[in-house]
Amino acid sequence: MFDDGDHIIIAVSGGADSMALAYLLKNRYTIYAKDLRLTAAYVDMGFGDQTDQRCKIIEDYFQYLQLDYRIVRTDIGPYSHQEKMKQNPCFICSHLRRKKIFQLGNELKAQKLVFGHHKDDVAETLLLNIVFGRQISSFLPVMSIMEGKFTLVRPLFFTEEEKIKRLVSQKEIPVIDQQCPTDGHSKRQYIKELMQKIEKDYPGARENIFKSIRHVKTEYLF
Repeated sequence: MFDDGDHIIIAVSGGADSMALAYLLKNRYTIYAKDLRLTAAYVDMGFGDQTDQRCKIIEDYFQYLQLDYRIVRTDIGPYSHQEKMKQNPCFICSHLRRKKIFQLGNELKAQKLVFGHHKDDVAETLLLNIVFGRQISSFLPVMSIMEGKFTLVRPLFFTEEEKIKRLVSQKEIPVIDQQCPTDGHSKRQYIKELMQKIEKDYPGARENIFKSIRHVKTEYLF
């Protein structure tokens, strides 16, 4: 995933996954390659009245880890939740936030953009895209985009969400609330709860869904 001399931007949302990823990379990056340059990037979405508090918690955490960092304040959240965009605010929010990360990567001449998606996200995204996107797709652990300008990297791709939560608890890693009005009733949350029910009724189903991505029988697709 990493090469000697890479400049890496860690996309940190404030959630458990990306906050844990920043902790892990800062404490272990010398194992993976030589002379890596790490920059943590937080894009605040502008929800609610706690932007200052969120940014302060994030800044304190980055300073504690002794990471180079960038904090970008935006109004992406309120913009994507306008009435005219109520059908899919999460997609718009995610798209615009990622665009900010790409802009930062371009500005800092970074080669790799690192995200905190984990194994459960992979399986849930597959179901999400089937149910709501009318396509069979998820995402990859390493993926080149923009004709090779950037490489997207997901180091937690094979790591279960439960393990990440345990690390966050053990290391007392801070997690922040974005005050998103869609939080708890988004399409992704629906799929997450559906996956939990399936796993409860049929233990091992989550793992089967994850592995199905590598066992696609194209002769049965049209």
